[in-house]
Amino acid sequence: MSKTVSPLEGIRVIDMTSLGMGPLAAQILGDNGADVIKLESPDGDIFRHVLPQRSAGMSHAFIQFNRNKRSVALDLKTAEGKEAFLKLLKTADVLLSNMRPAAMARLGLTVEALREIKPDLIYCACYGYSERGPYAGRPAADDTIQAMSGLTGLQQMATGALQYVPSVVADKAVGQAVANAILAAIIHRLRTGEGQAVEVPMFETMVSFVMPEHVSGRTFVPPIGEAGYARIITAQRRPFRTKDGYLCVMPYTTPQWLRFLRLIGRHDLADDPDVADMGGRSRRFEELYAVISDAMPQRTTDEWIADLVEHDILFGKVNSPEDLMQDPHLKAVDMFPEVDHPTEGRLRMLGFPVNFSGTPQRLRHLPPTIGQHTRELLRELGYDDAAIDAMQARRALVAA
Repeated sequence: MSKTVSPLEGIRVIDMTSLGMGPLAAQILGDNGADVIKLESPDGDIFRHVLPQRSAGMSHAFIQFNRNKRSVALDLKTAEGKEAFLKLLKTADVLLSNMRPAAMARLGLTVEALREIKPDLIYCACYGYSERGPYAGRPAADDTIQAMSGLTGLQQMATGALQYVPSVVADKAVGQAVANAILAAIIHRLRTGEGQAVEVPMFETMVSFVMPEHVSGRTFVPPIGEAGYARIITAQRRPFRTKDGYLCVMPYTTPQWLRFLRLIGRHDLADDPDVADMGGRSRRFEELYAVISDAMPQRTTDEWIADLVEHDILFGKVNSPEDLMQDPHLKAVDMFPEVDHPTEGRLRMLGFPVNFSGTPQRLRHLPPTIGQHTRELLRELGYDDAAIDAMQARRALVAA
């Protein structure tokens, strides 16, 4: 049997990012076979230091965003650290950074300087706001981008509560976009030999994520309604109370609606031509949500699940994060595999959600300690152990 080659095998990515967005993007590339070099300062990625953690510098969050990478810790503010970085850069295909352009410029790492060193380099910069607009250079984080992108405002419209989604959803959504952008640039380079600069700003990317359904009536010029998709932001769109708990129930297609209405004895609505029409249901969504809400307390959650499965109607249990750890489907697909880490002991990682028939993703590198691979990679660049030890003594790097 021939050896399976991962799609990005032979592509080297320098991951010069911290926290969630950039590390997730680089992890996706690593999962698909890229040689991802996580370039850290001697203090390490900020996410290394949040709680809980079993040992210093190896937090739960860092572990889940940084598999399939090797760590090199260099101080780019020192001449020796920067020199080592530039040697490493010449071996790379992609440089990913979430530093704002002004900070990169202070290190002498402008787009022009980077492309002069490595003409076919793909340089992907991901940060808060595009350099093309008046917000250029502002700092940003998940919370601020949730607010700026309209996501927090939608929460208030739907629930009355002005609050963030309790997930770093901006970091993760934009991280996916960063990975997609880099993959597109890699394909272009494979076809033409050309590198390029790629900018993935969080604000604009999250607006493109949040707004497709919420441009709504303003899709048309002149507008035929306000921005905001009414069915999505109604307070009626919520899990419904059953006799003993809660359940998300969502008949969607016409056959599903008709089956559900007959299941609950509402033959009057099932026989209504307006309800059998998607446009009619769109006009009457508040009424139909109320019909579901009134019906649900008549049966237990398990009784509803049995009926909804039998009638092939959309539903979902309301799971907590703890519930997911025990979910039988997630157990069957090994969504939370356990591994042994050389410094952290037994760990529960996230599995790979995407299935490839020919190039399956796999765990090649456990999340690294700070500078775990500095010595290994600098040896590849021609440094001997004496030189590496001397640089470490002068605090230009951290090497295991």
